[in-house]
Amino acid sequence: MSMKYTAIRAMFEAMWLSRLPHLIRSLSSSRGVIFTLHRVLPDEPADFSPNAILQVQPDFLDYVIERVRDLDLDIVSLDEALERLAAPKPGKRFVVLTFDDAYKDNLRHALPILRRHEAPFTLYVPTAMVDGVGELWWQAIEDIIARQEAIALTSGGETDYVDTLTTSEKAEAFNALYWQMRNMPEAERVKLVRSFATSYGYDLDKQCRELIMDWQELRLFAGDPLCTIGAHTVHHYELAKLPLEKARNEIVQSADILMAQFGQRPIHLSYPLGGPLSAGQREFDLAQELGFRSAVTTRPGGLYARHAKTPHALPRISLNGYFQSRRYVDVFATGAIFSAIGRLTG
Repeated sequence: MSMKYTAIRAMFEAMWLSRLPHLIRSLSSSRGVIFTLHRVLPDEPADFSPNAILQVQPDFLDYVIERVRDLDLDIVSLDEALERLAAPKPGKRFVVLTFDDAYKDNLRHALPILRRHEAPFTLYVPTAMVDGVGELWWQAIEDIIARQEAIALTSGGETDYVDTLTTSEKAEAFNALYWQMRNMPEAERVKLVRSFATSYGYDLDKQCRELIMDWQELRLFAGDPLCTIGAHTVHHYELAKLPLEKARNEIVQSADILMAQFGQRPIHLSYPLGGPLSAGQREFDLAQELGFRSAVTTRPGGLYARHAKTPHALPRISLNGYFQSRRYVDVFATGAIFSAIGRLTG
């Protein structure tokens, strides 16, 4: 775990021991929070698993739902959350559960828990991935580095060979390649990840089909009355890195495809990756222009009455795989803490 996450864990521990979350919740004007989830897997991650940040275990999800209700928080749909934000007076505080990317493990491991607790949720769907032709590039580079003792990193036309024997060497190589790709235009990033995968005999399309629900599975998932389907673009590109018309097409086409598949046009959107590098005011305006009722980021924070006026830039709190301690759920459920963190880091 990096020094950053070690520091965050120490902060969470101090807050829990001081009972500060309870005090903040009682005094804060935050009306609720939206949780971000990706994968739900029963197995412990390997020592080298940089994407473990995106996964929680079923038992933890089960506890989160129980605990937030013990804290007298309602678990509500996005539509209900928006209505509560717009209400002239604050009502009962709430939590919204959202899942990004349509992983198969959501169907296998998350849905039974959500059904048992009768907990509504939203699933944001990147349509190319459900077609089996998307690129889960962040997982691909982890998988490749995990099995290699050295890799070739190419930048500026020059190639360096980097040892990846130890966990720390693998982590360093992953971080270098991840941020190289994040800082590239999307077309160049796609070209690089395809070339990198081919060099090491890694089948990106097969990986996509293995990890992401197909349309039949998604229809089973979406058919549950607890589920709201939201758009998550076609290719899961960082919209802020695209020309305006291409960004618009990514959103519109994903909504069109979901409309064709389910007979209902999605009115909620999630910006891929969702941080300041991936979505800004241009994207917020675009979501509003295209008629979405809400759009969520991954910028941390709680929900306040003011968010009723900016529903296309909603903050979310990640249920981070590095912090699956039951005592931290009280911290996660306290939106004001993450609003403060967002101001410090934003």
